[in-house]
Order: sequence, then C-alpha cells, then structure tokens
Amino acid sequence: MNTTMASGRRGRSLPLAWFLTAHLALGSALGAIVVDPSLPGAFFYHPKMVAVVHLLTLGWITASILGALYIVGPFALRAPMPVRRADWIAWLVYWAGTSGMVAHFWMGRYAGMAWSAGLVVAAVAFVALRVLRALGPSQPRFVVWHLRLAFLNFGAASTIGILLGLDRTYGWSSISPIAVAYAHANLAAIGFAILLTMGVAYRLMPMMLPAAMPQGTRPWMSAVFLEAGLLVLVPALVFRPSLAPLGAMLIVGGFVAFFATMAQTARRRLPRPPALPARDWSLWQVHVAFAWLLAAGLLGLVLAFTPGPNLTALWLYGTAGLLGFLGQIIGGMQGRLVPFDAWLRAMATGVRPVRAAHSLISPRLAALTCLAWTIGVPLLAGGLALGTSWARRLGALVLVAGLTAGVSHLLVIARRAGPIDESTEDAVHTRPQETQCA
Repeated sequence: MNTTMASGRRGRSLPLAWFLTAHLALGSALGAIVVDPSLPGAFFYHPKMVAVVHLLTLGWITASILGALYIVGPFALRAPMPVRRADWIAWLVYWAGTSGMVAHFWMGRYAGMAWSAGLVVAAVAFVALRVLRALGPSQPRFVVWHLRLAFLNFGAASTIGILLGLDRTYGWSSISPIAVAYAHANLAAIGFAILLTMGVAYRLMPMMLPAAMPQGTRPWMSAVFLEAGLLVLVPALVFRPSLAPLGAMLIVGGFVAFFATMAQTARRRLPRPPALPARDWSLWQVHVAFAWLLAAGLLGLVLAFTPGPNLTALWLYGTAGLLGFLGQIIGGMQGRLVPFDAWLRAMATGVRPVRAAHSLISPRLAALTCLAWTIGVPLLAGGLALGTSWARRLGALVLVAGLTAGVSHLLVIARRAGPIDESTEDAVHTRPQETQCA
C-alpha cells in the first residue's frame, strides 16, 4: 500500500471519527443522567456533575468543532487541510486527555485532571495552528479575527481551569473556587465556542440558506463586543462582581450584532438547490439553536443584575447556552456539512457522482434528530432547574434518541456517497475552490 492511499483513508475518516466519538461522549453524559437522574443534585459544582459537564463541553462541543474544521476549512474558509498522520495523533491525544479529565473529575482527583488537560490543550493548539496557517488572504478579516480570538480565549480558559484544579489540590490561593469556575466556564463557552461558531457561521450560513455573504463592518461588532464584554466580565466575576452587569451587556451587544448580520444575510436569499429537500430539518435545528442563544443572553443579564446566587436561573442559563445553542447548532451543522464533505470526496475520484450533495440527506432522520433535540432540551432544562427527576430522565432519554438518529444519519450519508477512490480522496482537502460547485 503506497503513502498516498494511506493518506486518503485517513483523510476520509477523520472528521467522521471526531463526530462519532463526540456522539459517544454526549451519549455517555446523558446516559449517566438516565441511570441516576439525581446525579446533578441541587448545585452543579460537585465532582461527578463537573465530569458530566465536561463530557458535554469537551466531549461533544469542542470535539465536534475540531472535527468540523476539517470540513469547514476547505469547504467554507478556503483553507486546505490535508489530513496526515499527525492529525490522527492529535485526535488520539485529545481523547486521551478528555477521558483522563472526566475520570479524574469523577473521582475528585483534581491534580490528575490538570495534567490530563495538558493533552487536550496540546491537541486543540495543533488543530488551531493548522487552521490559522491555512487561512488565505482572500478570507474576510472579520472571520479570521473571530477564529484567532476564539482560540486565544480557549488557551486562557484552559489556563484558568488547570490552575483551578491545582489550587483545589494544593490550596495555593484564597480566591473563591466557585467564582473562578464561573469565570472559566463563561470564557470557554462564550469566548471560545460561541465566538468561533459565529465566525464560521458568517461563511457557512450563507451557503446553507443559500444567500449572499455578509459584508461591511457589522460582522466585526460581534467579535468586538463579545471580547470587550469578556475582558470585563471574567475578572469581575472573580474580583469585582459589581462590574459583571457591564460585561454582560457588552456580550449581549455582540449577540445583537450577530443576529442583525444573520437577519441581513437571510434577506439576501439566492435560489435554492433543486436537490435540497423541501423542508431542511438541519437548518430548522439551527434556527431553534439561535432561539436558545437569545434565551441564554437574556438569562445571563438576569444573573448579572441579580444579587446572590439564583440556582434556577443558573441551571437554565447553562443548559440554554451549552445544550440548547451550542449542542443543537452542532447537530444541525453536521447534517449539512457531512453531505457536502461526502459529495466532494466522491467528486475527487474524477467521476461526477450520481447523487447531488443535497440528495445524500435523509429527511426522515434529519427530522427525527431535530424533533428529539427540540423536545429533549427544554425537558432536561426544566428538570435541572426545578429538580424534577422524571423530567431529567425523560429529557435525557429523548436526547439519546436524537443522538442515535444523528449517528444513523451520518452513516447513511457516508453510504449514499458511494465508493471512494482512496488514491485521490485526499485531493478534496487541497482544492477548496471546488466547493463552489456544490
């Protein structure tokens, strides 16, 4: 077997490997709640619940983002990312680190968690450098800066988290660990996952609708306001809570700028591809996710202006932002990214595929995925906020059904794309201009 063929097989399966293992991680988190709906308890800050949360944040959200970058890079960002042996090693290192973190959280051994986190940071840094180096000069600068700031925020959030874990073990600081945990969580979720999602959405959503690409200065505002808000909010949560409302308002300003840009983009629609199903369920799931982002922003303002802990709002805020928005938008994006990736890989064989990219989609499985998430997230959010065990268990079960439908959809898409010539498969990662023909 020659090197080109081996490289082709690796390139073909790496994004799918990221997505499938991400589904397994979130399924494990939900399964833990199904088995023991009392696990979350009255407050999330205890070792086992923190382990479950990191199965969501690192196992589902971050892993799915990293896998998607291998598709979005050449498809939407015109950043060639041929998959090599080092990319597979980064995937293995990431999951070794994530597994170690979750296991040590579950056992309450924070020092071990901190060292495992180093593996996660190394893997993310590897993928980040690959993406940022591959971005060409034709890419809008506001997209580039969304990505740059997002990865910088990930590094800062990881540093805070590692120091927090070591402090829980060695007692170096007298600062409240809960306050630091809030700062870490907001910096990771808003500063990394949401900011990066917004930057990619500026290129990807017009392709999904389809519509004209956003222009002008408005797309810059989401990055400017979000980053300014985080620079105020993160230290305020730890040292000066009175400034937290200012940071929250700036962050909401970033959300408003993003929604305004998306609304303007939606008004500049282009003709729909003829093979696209009449009802695009993956896009509907993205719309539902945006509604949860709005809810998360409003709940964040409530928390910022409410003195003292508000556990009900905290549960709703965390679930809305992490599962309602980020969790759902990832599921919706996968439903549209994977068909394009499979179609382009088939195109790389030199023979035009019999099926168009959009005809690879299974409307039934996409509908089941969207429906399960739409029902499951509010059930779980209500169960967590109100301490209702049956709602927690039922919501988690419905979401597991949605994950099962999502995995089935990914596998159906891969099968419908047909056989792939391994000797030319890797070429799709080095010819991003071909994405326009999809």
